[in-house]
Amino acid sequence: MPTQQAETLSAFGKVAAAPLSDVLRQLGTTAYGLSVEEADERLRRFGPNAVRTHRVSVGAVLKRQLNNAVLALLAVTAVVSFFLGDSTQAIIIGVILVVSVGLSFVNEYRAERAGAALHSRIRHTAVVRRDGRFCRADVSALVIGDVVRLELGELVPADVRLIDVNGLECNESILTGESTPTEKSTAPPRRSASIADAANLAFMGTVVSSGEATAVVYATGADAEFGRIAAGLGEREPETEFQVGLRRFSYLLLRVALTLTVVIVVTNLLLRRPLIDSALFGLAIAVGITPQLLPAVVSTSLASGSRRLAQLKVLVKRLVCIEDLGDIDILITDKTGTLTEGRISFIDAVDARGSHSESVLRYGLLCTDVDPAVGGASANDLDTALWDGRAAITDSHRVATLPFDHTRRATSVLADEPTGRVIIVKGAPEQVLARCEGVSADARTTLSGMFTNGRRVVAVAAKDAPTLSRISAADENALTLVGFLVFADNPKPAARESLKRLAALGIEVKVATGDNPQVAEKVCVELGLATNGTITGSELEQLADEQLAVVVANTTIFARVSPEQKSRVVVAMRRAGRSVGFLGDGVNDALALHSADIGISVDSATDVAKDAADVVLLEKDLGVLAAGVAEGRRIFANTIKYVLMGTSSNFGNMFSAAAASAVLTFLPMLPSQILLNNLLYDSSQLAIPTDRVDDEQLHAPSHWNIAFIRRFMLTFGPISSLFDFVTFGLMLGVLHAGPVQFRTGWFVESLATQTLIIFAIRTRRVPFLRSRPGVVLVLTTVSVIAAGIALTISPVADHLGFTPLPWQFFLALVLLTVGYLVLVEFAKIAFYSEPLGLAVTPPRTRGRAHRVHRRAARFSHPQLAVANVSSNPVIMQSRNTS
Repeated sequence: MPTQQAETLSAFGKVAAAPLSDVLRQLGTTAYGLSVEEADERLRRFGPNAVRTHRVSVGAVLKRQLNNAVLALLAVTAVVSFFLGDSTQAIIIGVILVVSVGLSFVNEYRAERAGAALHSRIRHTAVVRRDGRFCRADVSALVIGDVVRLELGELVPADVRLIDVNGLECNESILTGESTPTEKSTAPPRRSASIADAANLAFMGTVVSSGEATAVVYATGADAEFGRIAAGLGEREPETEFQVGLRRFSYLLLRVALTLTVVIVVTNLLLRRPLIDSALFGLAIAVGITPQLLPAVVSTSLASGSRRLAQLKVLVKRLVCIEDLGDIDILITDKTGTLTEGRISFIDAVDARGSHSESVLRYGLLCTDVDPAVGGASANDLDTALWDGRAAITDSHRVATLPFDHTRRATSVLADEPTGRVIIVKGAPEQVLARCEGVSADARTTLSGMFTNGRRVVAVAAKDAPTLSRISAADENALTLVGFLVFADNPKPAARESLKRLAALGIEVKVATGDNPQVAEKVCVELGLATNGTITGSELEQLADEQLAVVVANTTIFARVSPEQKSRVVVAMRRAGRSVGFLGDGVNDALALHSADIGISVDSATDVAKDAADVVLLEKDLGVLAAGVAEGRRIFANTIKYVLMGTSSNFGNMFSAAAASAVLTFLPMLPSQILLNNLLYDSSQLAIPTDRVDDEQLHAPSHWNIAFIRRFMLTFGPISSLFDFVTFGLMLGVLHAGPVQFRTGWFVESLATQTLIIFAIRTRRVPFLRSRPGVVLVLTTVSVIAAGIALTISPVADHLGFTPLPWQFFLALVLLTVGYLVLVEFAKIAFYSEPLGLAVTPPRTRGRAHRVHRRAARFSHPQLAVANVSSNPVIMQSRNTS
């Protein structure tokens, strides 16, 4: 066994084998935990409970910019040009290199900083005992010696030794690979402990799948078992759907560029032109057809979008999730806190006839996760509302408890009451009533009336148990109904408008809830959400997958559903080609969050839900979500504008250059001029992320469609080439231009037409009249054209190979540009009227592979890298370093 592994086993092995009293003494604590002052002192001394800090390194970002084949080719070209005596071209290419690297570096660095800032705002909390009382604290603030409470659905926040255990089971697959939950106890292991054998330990990052416990922290951060593993993990992960589209688009451009380059070089060699000139010209064409600043445009869009989303209280764990968020066309949401206010208030405790009952309230208080003799924090909103303002119960003693689980949907306690020992069961009315004997008609009428009024109801039942000393699920039978605990969670007034906003975005809303179907239906009616029917979990259980596919398409409300059933519903919709977003905040939502195309949770959610989600809402409001979806679609729409513009105008101009080089006795434009033209053109397009987006582009999700992009390029590229050829005719036939004047004229015409075309391509409407572009885009476009013209009359014009042009050329240029834009408008009408002229792909089925790719944490392209986020973001912190 390697030494390091032996030391690791020895470390937790000693903690597992030692008596609990010795462990507490060595940790300098007691079963009542630390004081606030001592915990603060240990935090300052030993640091936060974080696996590693999330660093944004200037050096790492710059290194990724330099790791680019195109830039390497440009650098080689610059060096070769310099040694061949063409210092002007070497300088221009050097400037292009600096500007390209600089722009990409600035935007990627900003993107990483934005990702780190968002990452630092996503927090997990744990219930920790400080000064003898349980309270909630940030996971990163836990220290060795803290006593914590572990409850169903939580991530274990650190490596802990168990003090008290009540039916605790943990899913330790993150460490052991075994998906079967491990049963825990306080007994020391019988043999030398491995992770699987250490039943009296629970480890950071594992999930509490059943039961509850109290435990003492003995290892935090990178010293925990999960920390040791995470510290050695690589950062590269599979591609997202968005990245796949970018990669396929890059392959398309690469094929076109290589084809043109080969044709140009071969043609020039056949015309007996110098090899080096032909090679440099061909390389310039290849570079010119490539949208070099696409990484900068994408990272600028994502970084600025993430900042806007943060202002809207939407946090994305990964910046690429913004595009995924805009992709959804169906949303499945829970009810509490989204359609309702989420503020659970206790209304009354009533008996079977609906009259107030103190005994029902007392039994309800005893049957919570709060110690009735002490009180304190609860992980259950209903229990919190029940205990609000209540005094401790001192004349009762709890002998044993059976925690809540999603199969029984109930909690049980065995308690010594003044009248004797009883079992008390509190849970979902349907399940509790099924275990009761002789339920009266009055009780069912009372329950139905409360459901009709939209109340949340918990049933309470009991029976005498004088001989029992422990309880199990088998003891929850032959009960007597005591009454009901009634809670209110009123419909959220703003939800009505939020639902309308989602409908305007083309998103169908469905509700999946563990609540009663009557309650869910009443809330939907009050909020104006049209329902196509309701189905319960028990009914779903009877359906085969083929039947389920039909049912989910025609059903709006899924009530009393289990975690597995929620996941089945999500998977069925995805198989039907829908892009599904799932909004949930409980442990019972984790499976569905993983199964959805985009998992959405809230800042107040359970650890498991936040860990499974891709997007976290700081405010549980569908209006916030609608804003996030619109922002995702806006970013994708602007990215596509750059793609369509680059592939059409770049292709047209480079095709013109290739054709002209074959028929002219001189190069139509010098390689340095082509690269300078491309740099100016691309620089103007950095403003595209700030552009306005037409409303109709937000009404449905758009996806990468390489066939559409190829067709767009082959339609509008030749139009650009047509006006280039007209310019050639003007320069040669009318102005009788020599090589220098010809190149200058085409440089100006090419820059003007391919830059101004953005105003036609950015919208399907008539530009300026029916669709106003962003002010920044207008200013940068005009400035770049002015800069290009200024270069032809500047002191450096001779060095660049330019000469002043006659006024007749500029008059013709205005006419050519107007004619070009008008022709493009007519081409747009014909292009978008054809069935294949769709800007979006049809609905598609995406399998598990897509889900794995979509959840990747970073771009794979060196220039598109963004902030990496751990799959367990709670145990990390953000820090910017230089």
